[in-house]
Amino acid sequence: MNNNAQEMVKIIYKAMDDKKAEDIKILDISEVSTIADYFVICSTANSSQMEAVIDNISEMLVREGYESKRTEGGRSSSWILIDYGDVVVHVFSKEDRLFYDLERIWRDGKTVDIEDI
Repeated sequence: MNNNAQEMVKIIYKAMDDKKAEDIKILDISEVSTIADYFVICSTANSSQMEAVIDNISEMLVREGYESKRTEGGRSSSWILIDYGDVVVHVFSKEDRLFYDLERIWRDGKTVDIEDI
């Protein structure tokens, strides 16, 4: 497994947790997809919290030398995807997370506890 990906997951998880993101999930998709090794998914209560979570993730990863490859969804979106290569971050409004249900779509991936990374 990619050690950089694992390091990024730890940083992303902490950045989400620091800003009180809800229902943080880590999916190991390395055995079912070539697009990434991990998805890190969370929900936010409102657009202000979403912005705070995204800013914190970016700041903490840049500090460690990681840059995003691309971002989809703007500041007014209810779902933002940030692609870090081996790790893809999904920050949702609660409603959109239920609607898109990535955990069901990617159920062939493994849910991983942060303690196991």
